[in-house]
Amino acid sequence: MAPSDATTEGDVRSVMERLRSRADLFTPGERKIARALMADYPMAGLHPSAELARRAGVSAPTVVRFAVQLGYPGYRELQEAIRAELSVRGASPLTLDVADAPADQLCERAWSILGAGLRRTMTTILPTDLDRAVTLLANPRHHVIAFGGRFTRLGAEYLDLQLRLLRPDTRLLSWSQQPESGFLADVGPRTVCVVYDVRRYQDDVIALARLAAERGASIILVTDPWMSPISAVADVVLPAAVESVSSFDSMTSVIAVTDLLVAGLFARLGSSARRRMERIEQSRDELVAGFAEE
Repeated sequence: MAPSDATTEGDVRSVMERLRSRADLFTPGERKIARALMADYPMAGLHPSAELARRAGVSAPTVVRFAVQLGYPGYRELQEAIRAELSVRGASPLTLDVADAPADQLCERAWSILGAGLRRTMTTILPTDLDRAVTLLANPRHHVIAFGGRFTRLGAEYLDLQLRLLRPDTRLLSWSQQPESGFLADVGPRTVCVVYDVRRYQDDVIALARLAAERGASIILVTDPWMSPISAVADVVLPAAVESVSSFDSMTSVIAVTDLLVAGLFARLGSSARRRMERIEQSRDELVAGFAEE
């Protein structure tokens, strides 16, 4: 099979991004490799091609053709890309080397970096994935729970505040008093968990998402280009760029992805969302009037 024409010299997409964007073009054998790689990413990709072939139940040459389909010259180059990602996935504000910009150039630099991140995010997200996420959120039989880690919880809270205006039975999972027991007692096939997790991936968030998936919950994951381990159990993965003008990862594209979900849901729910918003506004007016009378 010929190399992907979508991959150019300037293509800096992660291996997982390439996997997802080319999934529809894989042969049956290549799909087996993709599943084996994603099930134990990134470690599965660091094994010799013969070992990955054995895990996937295909031949070693099929593994090489798979690497070429992703846009790499061969399997060795695919492995090199994964090794490079390992250091990036574990980056912290202390290890990220971001050049300082003079105050009079900061806005220009921010626009260059954050704007490029937004463009990359919007071109990476697959329309089918976004549609699947909106479909899950729009189902009135589903109850929606959003959660994230120390910083990514901001994205989950932002989503929850918007969802409450559009549909009932949505909440933000609080970490104040060990939520695992009550959460896991309720979670099941009618639960949709929207999980936010970017590097450095948070172990308790990963564990909770995996347990929810085991209990039948649908998982919508908002993550970075290198993909949280939660991606192995997620029904929908929405990657967002996190490059920043500082040493701290940016939430700009993460919030933009959240805005996409909200916009898609508002369009899907239509009149029912508008009626709910009208009821909420009416209730607020009545409450304010009640306070005024007192």
